[in-house]
Amino acid sequence: MRLFRRGNQSACPHGGVWRRRLRLALVTLGVLVTILFGRSALHLARTAWDDRDDREILLAGFADDASRLNRTAVAEVIPVAEDVTRAEAQLTALLREAADRGLKVSIAGSRHTMGGHTIAPGGIVIDMRPFDAMQLDESADVLRVQAGATWDEIIAYLDPRGRSIEVMQSNASFTVGGSISANCHGWQPNRPPIISTVLSMRVMTADGSVVTCNRVENAELFSLVAGGYGLFGIILEADLRVVPNENYRLRRMDVETSELADTFLREVSGNDRAGLAYARVCVARGAKDFLGSAVLNIHERWLPAESPLTPTHPPSLAGVKRAVFRGSEGSDYGKTLRWNLEGWFADQLTGEVASRNQLLSDPVDLYQNRSATSTDILQEYFLPPDRLAGFIKGLGTIVERHQGDLLNVTVRHVLADHDSFLRFSDREMLGVVLLFAQPGMKAGERAMMEMTQELVDAALAGGGRHYLPYRLHATNAQMAAAYPQAEGFFKLKRKYDRQGLFQNQFLIKYDVKQPEESLAVNP
Repeated sequence: MRLFRRGNQSACPHGGVWRRRLRLALVTLGVLVTILFGRSALHLARTAWDDRDDREILLAGFADDASRLNRTAVAEVIPVAEDVTRAEAQLTALLREAADRGLKVSIAGSRHTMGGHTIAPGGIVIDMRPFDAMQLDESADVLRVQAGATWDEIIAYLDPRGRSIEVMQSNASFTVGGSISANCHGWQPNRPPIISTVLSMRVMTADGSVVTCNRVENAELFSLVAGGYGLFGIILEADLRVVPNENYRLRRMDVETSELADTFLREVSGNDRAGLAYARVCVARGAKDFLGSAVLNIHERWLPAESPLTPTHPPSLAGVKRAVFRGSEGSDYGKTLRWNLEGWFADQLTGEVASRNQLLSDPVDLYQNRSATSTDILQEYFLPPDRLAGFIKGLGTIVERHQGDLLNVTVRHVLADHDSFLRFSDREMLGVVLLFAQPGMKAGERAMMEMTQELVDAALAGGGRHYLPYRLHATNAQMAAAYPQAEGFFKLKRKYDRQGLFQNQFLIKYDVKQPEESLAVNP
């Protein structure tokens, strides 16, 4: 019997050939990986290196918001006292003093609106952030929370008690009062906006009175304060329904945007296992699937008996996530890289299994623009599901025509709102959240305004409407078409606030009965 030894070429005449081919294949693969990931690594490293916080420091006597485009002179910014009794006495006296001095009053929390909704030019800004106490009624699953508390503070309080928030935005940096004032919604499917979770509120009205309002007591005021942008009173505290904190397992589906609405409704609508859900659309301009492909992410309840809740902790790979996201600004390569990385490493980026509280804990500054030369602008449009595909197709045409730097498109599900007066979802809707980078800060305003007005028209043509907490670029005619109840809203504003004490730039722009006033931006 002939023995074959390792390396005996004559024993296996083809072995050396296959080894050489294997080595060549491995070398080729290594070169390709080096080229691909070498460029990627260089791009991300350059992004991280350039990612300095160059934002202008806001001087005393001025107020601004998340847009960084509303720097406005104000008389005072006054933090509310932490103690309830002292705070209510302080606010009553402040409203009386403002009326005597002829000053307007606005209410601010985390200031994440973008249209001067928290700013009365030349007026008094009440800072509600110190007012952040909370208490959970565990037997009723009701959280009583003061308006200045942020969602990350609430999550930290609820997490050890096994509870979570029913409806909030996709980031945790916003305040309860601000969220109710904008009547927010988020990744929670099969839910109306946040007002549906509010059982009752205590509100200070323009005359300094504190009233309880809910669906029975002061029901009209209740409907106006939710989505009222601080124009009807100061939200002091709210009673919110809370839900169990649960583990979710991520299920991802690749889908063409032409089929996204049908797939979303089939997989998510009425699915009580779907705790959180959203779709992300490809924004890599120049790619064949630009706005044509999406990934539907469904976080479904996953409760094996032996599985403890995953702990809530700071976002994993935060620096990498930020570099990948910020590297997409002004870069088609960066947008393509982000799309590919999120597809390849989805489980590593979000975790295949994570608790509801973990998924809701991301801070807004994880991705926030910190450049002095550009700012990020959010927009959202609500469409009936059967009009979603047409809107996204039109979005591509409009963005291309205006060369908009579109960083992100997310699609969410929201049910009809039967509680708020100035409602944006009068039926089941799909919300399309857009994030643009606006170069040149204020120099880019006209281009952004023209593009936004076209997008509002596209939403209106599809039977939808735009969301109101963002830049005030929609015309008054577009506002009236999207929100036919706006005229009644502003009429009731004058009923509840006869002196017009509560004011902001949103009111100045859209209430045609207001006296002509300058927005006094950048005096």
